[in-house]
Amino acid sequence: MYIVEEYIYVWLLLGIPVLWVMFWALRFWQKKAQAKFASPELLAKLTPDKSPLKSMIKLGLLSVSIIFLSISLMNPKMGTKIETVNREGVDIVFALDVSKSMLAEDISPNRLDKSKQIINQIINNLSGDRVGLIGYAGSAFPQVPITTDYAAAKTFLRAMNTDMVSSQGTATREAITLAKRYYDDEQKISRVLVLVSDGEDHEADFERAVEQAYEEGITVFTILVGKEKGGPIPIKKNGVVQSYKKDNTGETVITRADPATMKKIADLGGGIFVDGSNTSAAVEAILESLNELEKTSFESKEYANFQHQFQWFLLFGIFLLVIDVLLLERKTKWLSKYDLFNEEKK
Repeated sequence: MYIVEEYIYVWLLLGIPVLWVMFWALRFWQKKAQAKFASPELLAKLTPDKSPLKSMIKLGLLSVSIIFLSISLMNPKMGTKIETVNREGVDIVFALDVSKSMLAEDISPNRLDKSKQIINQIINNLSGDRVGLIGYAGSAFPQVPITTDYAAAKTFLRAMNTDMVSSQGTATREAITLAKRYYDDEQKISRVLVLVSDGEDHEADFERAVEQAYEEGITVFTILVGKEKGGPIPIKKNGVVQSYKKDNTGETVITRADPATMKKIADLGGGIFVDGSNTSAAVEAILESLNELEKTSFESKEYANFQHQFQWFLLFGIFLLVIDVLLLERKTKWLSKYDLFNEEKK
């Protein structure tokens, strides 16, 4: 298995077509300039040792050298073997509310960013547990399947925003239904669903969905982000507030957090309700409850011993670069008698 650390250096490859365009533009200009000086036949007699193809060969070597040097900068690695690691933990799926109400700034910096901070810190404190990530608003959608790759989970978490779902609302039932598909039915691992939301506009039919999840062995935790007094939903452009969301009558919409609904979900799901106003306190409360759950051993296959491979691309790139520098544009005398490139016929 190969992995690449620095994809940004792939942009260096754009220099190759630029070089070729410049080369042919220079060739075109040279031919026009030479035509004013002498005919092609006379130029061939005046410069008998000049090879018309050597410059193209040199450019080809330079292009291939750039490819290999670019790959070396990307630092490719190869997994030399697969190790099966025994882990012990629980399966945790985070369901993050990404409805527009999560943009309210009644809690700093706003409800959505606060939720991300809490989830991110919970993941940072996990060890051996598997995590998954779901986003939901008017509908639910998968983000990260159950995995032990915490870095990938946090990367997708950072990218989540309120524009990911066009339909508004808080589809708790859909989020729970989707979460059920994340868990491995073959392994009896403790299952936890953490709903992170302001609790506003939850569907009326969420109660039965929560009860069914609990009956199937899924413990539902809830984290409330937002204040009951609420706040307006800002409409920003380039990070600057332009206005606030208004209703059909032109009045500014005030979105209010609903702790009662979030507490009810936690009660029905056999879990705990946590106020997310204080990040550290919320994270500590969730971690304590997770530690009380039964830990299950399970196997996780991982590629191990990734070895750096950049040195081979670097050496070959430098080798081609040296050949390019040493290769002269005039004909090679001992090769000219063989006329390998049909230069005598040109």
